[in-house]
Amino acid sequence: MKLGAVIITMGNRPDELRALLDSVAAQDGDRIEVVVVGNGAPVPDLPPGVRTVELPENLGIPGGRNIGIEAFGPSGAEVDALLFLDDDGLLPDRGTAELCRRAFEADPGLGILTFRITDPDTGTTQRRHVPRLRAADPLRSSRVTTFLGGANAVRTKVLAEVGPLPEEFFYAHEETDLAWRALDAGWMIDYRADLVLHHPTTAPSRHAVYHRMVARNRVWLARRNLPAPLIPLYLGVWLLLTLVRRPSPPALKAWFGGFREGWSTPCGPRRPMKWRTVWRLTRLGRPPVI
Repeated sequence: MKLGAVIITMGNRPDELRALLDSVAAQDGDRIEVVVVGNGAPVPDLPPGVRTVELPENLGIPGGRNIGIEAFGPSGAEVDALLFLDDDGLLPDRGTAELCRRAFEADPGLGILTFRITDPDTGTTQRRHVPRLRAADPLRSSRVTTFLGGANAVRTKVLAEVGPLPEEFFYAHEETDLAWRALDAGWMIDYRADLVLHHPTTAPSRHAVYHRMVARNRVWLARRNLPAPLIPLYLGVWLLLTLVRRPSPPALKAWFGGFREGWSTPCGPRRPMKWRTVWRLTRLGRPPVI
């Protein structure tokens, strides 16, 4: 299989970006074609052979990644699968790309691989980086219902069939939107503990827009993808979980503002998943009400 890689950058981590590119270039097997997208920022000096795209404005994470996909032709058609990697990540193992190739070749129904993210200093994996409810053992591989945005590989046939990431989301939940569409089309998603990306431990709330966009996009995700009877169940569960977590008053105010915005603004095309997909999600351990 021919692999490509899409990396978006704000231009503020040139040393980390260079280290990531070196780790991609060091992968065993055929050369991986790489495109770096400057998302509203100039791209720093890069090694020869790396494609670059500089955008005049920040299109958000899904928008920037979609531009990177199209740099490989319509829906990334020049390659068989694309790696999506955070610009401050690193592939510590030279055999990661070969493992991806073998996994896709062995299972024609496998659409997406999601990697295990570990802190380079401590070796720990944050619970939120294990994309399933039973996340206590990050070393256990399994079939899952979503994937990690900055540490994954997607078969380009999936993108051609179900479409790109939802640019409207800008930040948060765009991976689950694509995952649900892929699962509804019959593709499967695997969390592979042996595919490792080093990434410093961070908190998602470090982003100023985190609480508003998480809430807004959660509503959009439900409105776009869920059968009508499940929308109030799904959003009601997440409302309760948010209150149980007792966020700070400013965070809660931003969350409710985003929740209202999710109902009052366009969410993009609505394509509710089939009920048999709801059952598949349930059998995989995560029914789409939580």
